[in-house]
Amino acid sequence: MPSSHEPSARTDFGSVTGGPTNTAAGASVATEANDPRLEVDHVLVVDKKNVRTAIGGTVVGNFMEWFDFGIYGYLTVTMTTVFTEGMPEQFKLLATLFGFAVSFLVRPLGGIVLGPLGDKFGRQKVLFFTMAMMALSTALIGALPTSQDIGLWAIVLLYLLKMVQGFSTGGEYAGATTYVAEFSPDKRRGYFAAWLDVGSYFGFAVGASTVAITSFFVENAWGPTGMVDGGWRIPFFLALPLGIIAIFFRLRIPETPAFDSAEEYHETLEKDDPMARHGIIGILRHHWKVVLIAMALVAATQSAGYMLTSYMPPYLEKTVGLNSTGSAVATVPVLVVLSISLPFIGILSDRIGRRAVYLIAVGTTLVLMVPAFWIMQQGGFWNVQIALFLVAIPVACYVSLGASALPALFPTASRFGAMALAFNLSVSLFGGTTGFFSQALIEMTGNNYMPAFYVMFFAVLGGIAAFKMDETAQRPLVGSMPTVETKEEARELVATQDENPLIDTSTMPIMTVTPEELEKAKAAAEK
Repeated sequence: MPSSHEPSARTDFGSVTGGPTNTAAGASVATEANDPRLEVDHVLVVDKKNVRTAIGGTVVGNFMEWFDFGIYGYLTVTMTTVFTEGMPEQFKLLATLFGFAVSFLVRPLGGIVLGPLGDKFGRQKVLFFTMAMMALSTALIGALPTSQDIGLWAIVLLYLLKMVQGFSTGGEYAGATTYVAEFSPDKRRGYFAAWLDVGSYFGFAVGASTVAITSFFVENAWGPTGMVDGGWRIPFFLALPLGIIAIFFRLRIPETPAFDSAEEYHETLEKDDPMARHGIIGILRHHWKVVLIAMALVAATQSAGYMLTSYMPPYLEKTVGLNSTGSAVATVPVLVVLSISLPFIGILSDRIGRRAVYLIAVGTTLVLMVPAFWIMQQGGFWNVQIALFLVAIPVACYVSLGASALPALFPTASRFGAMALAFNLSVSLFGGTTGFFSQALIEMTGNNYMPAFYVMFFAVLGGIAAFKMDETAQRPLVGSMPTVETKEEARELVATQDENPLIDTSTMPIMTVTPEELEKAKAAAEK
């Protein structure tokens, strides 16, 4: 087998013919022990049970992250009253929306710090840390004094906690997508990875439902000003027990098999090798084109996603005229249906390719966004529902791909850091600021369609990037071994590796196994 890098064999593998020995990651590295050449590409065999455990542990983290976005988004108008007393009227809503923006502006710093740490020390350790930070900072928002208590210093404290959230989120989504992509079998990465964003959007729906239910009971018990008088704190306090549950699940997830199996391999590479581990400067030097492609795809995805989630509540209240409970309830059915659809779109991307689904997302954005906003502005519950479902169609296509397509663009050694850089820069500049800039454009122009035009602009950039990206469906991750679900698949892959056009052996570690090393490995496994 041709390869420019041939590290020594690992000792925690099992033979395809002799049965696998599970590693700590719940995977085995399969070799053809009877191959007379004794020089074959290793294949990672991931156990389905361990895949489910790994994905479940990351999904709860994303659920927690978006639960916070949901409660903050649906309490935006209430938070404006609570935290901006004494501020000029025209700046109040913008000041609260800036709380979203400031958290996203800090995200690149979190990515720059936490991404390389995830590449060096492991994905699981960083994901545990980000989850703990997110849960604690969200709960503390519920304990903040209001502007009635300390004036405009209240919103400064709010911004500080949103910055802590932004820092932790800078490592959360990039790490979670990296983790899920590396744990998923190559042929079904789109399906398994899509579950990560099921947690995201279901978390937002639960956050919205929590606000709606809390508003209903508080306003019935305390009167129409009940939420402003203190009821707004309840959803934030709920983040603490939910966070403890999420942290428990994070403690149970193993390290990814791709990270474990690549450690010794990457130690043999030259420091300037593009496949080696790099910090942020090295990532930009070796992978800047791919970083730009990823940023454009993230901008298209997140501008549409945050339009549907974070910005819709204040838009429906301020522009369409729904009350706070109505705006919260309106988006819940849409988000639930969207969440359910994601694994099915993930399966579609496994079959027809990531690029094709990205182009479907771009096309539906350009066709549906303006009609959706026109229908929305007609008012009425059912008009709003139809409009939101139209907006959700391209959003579902976009977000189903994020965890499978984006990490696959980068090599294993620098994947966490590169994802953290590309994703967080783009989501900070173009995604999380969607609500702020959309509202600012409406204030400047008086045109209520500006949010639609904002999303359509980034869809065009995303379409260009989709044409430029490499197709990654059903292919091994760059710099990683092929990953399959069964020993039978491993045998078939090893038998046909010379003719398999989907495997680029120049980007994979080749393990050279001698008979003596094989016997030592078997003896170690038996012990």
